[in-house]
Amino acid sequence: MVDVLTWTVERRVLLADRAERLRKELAEIDVEVARLEAAEVVFGQYAEATDGGRRDDPVMRPDPVEPDAPTDAPVPQVSGVGGMLLVPHRVEGMAEEMLPVGYQRIVQVVADASDGPVMTREVCEALGMGVLPAQTEAMRAKLKRLAERGWLHRTPAGRYGPR
Repeated sequence: MVDVLTWTVERRVLLADRAERLRKELAEIDVEVARLEAAEVVFGQYAEATDGGRRDDPVMRPDPVEPDAPTDAPVPQVSGVGGMLLVPHRVEGMAEEMLPVGYQRIVQVVADASDGPVMTREVCEALGMGVLPAQTEAMRAKLKRLAERGWLHRTPAGRYGPR
């Protein structure tokens, strides 16, 4: 009878010790999961702020800086991080120079169209981009963003014209 009681006490102590180790391990795992969740949020915000990581888009490539360019001109804010908009909302009197260079080119192509409002495919062709559906979707998103923020006019047919 004493052997059964001794075995029971030893087993209970062993299981209590194991339970404590598992609680500690679970706490460490919970901390790691919380860190990974925070990293996912931060990375998601970064990816959204940098246009989904599509910075290699030829339309978004900045023009080379000329050595004789005036340095007192206003510098557009193009980083898109820290809550800054990559494409600001247009207000009366705001110049196109406040847009990133790639967006300036898009607005210029739309403004130069002689046949009225243009389709996304026509903008892609004018900028030397591909016209397959997967290639035009990024341009469509940029045109839509420009229209939503007052830089372009969007017709009900999905064409874009100057404001």
